[in-house]
Amino acid sequence: MKTAIVIGATGYVGSRLVELLLRDSRFEQVTALVRKSLGLANAKLEEHVVDFDRPDTWKKLVAGDVLYSAMGTTLKAAGSKDAQYKIDYTYQYEIAKAAAVHNVPIYVLVSAAGADPGSKIFYSRMKGELERDVKKLPFETIHIIRPGMLGSGRKEVRGGEQVGIGVMKVISMIPGLGNLKPIDGKEVAQAMINATFKQVQGIRSYTMGGVFKLAKVSSQLSSKAS
Repeated sequence: MKTAIVIGATGYVGSRLVELLLRDSRFEQVTALVRKSLGLANAKLEEHVVDFDRPDTWKKLVAGDVLYSAMGTTLKAAGSKDAQYKIDYTYQYEIAKAAAVHNVPIYVLVSAAGADPGSKIFYSRMKGELERDVKKLPFETIHIIRPGMLGSGRKEVRGGEQVGIGVMKVISMIPGLGNLKPIDGKEVAQAMINATFKQVQGIRSYTMGGVFKLAKVSSQLSSKAS
């Protein structure tokens, strides 16, 4: 029975992750650090509404068996690159650091395909810098989930992204390019949980096709858990 810590629990992937964790018998408690309440009533859920700019108020809460990091925002929602960087990098890194101090053994991060600290693209560079720096923290196991384009269904409607999703769906029909199809948030969340129970140590990364494969082993793992 594990205690899961979740950040980014109100987002497209994070909200689905919380739903799956609450239904998963392998987890006894789900601790969610959020900026606004999830509005859920569940005996397994321990919700803490926190100010991420005040680490002294939440550091002690980052204790358990696995930290799931699914926090993120868009440049439009953040309002500036500095504000987006604070959410997508600074908050996530500081929470990961606190988890390492509390000897949380497993860390699972949702990053992005193309993450590269040397990239000229701001988003890819930001994601790459976070990957680079959390890999230096003393977790027993780090799983980095790098999905491709996320599917539709998010609260925030992004016109250009909707066009992109449609284009990628068509491209993914071409033989050999199936891994390019958009991935649903629930699939990413399931892949995060499944990674937790892989009997490995060290750093493991899963990109696009690997994320799809990781999500599909859910039926086998669920049957073993029950």
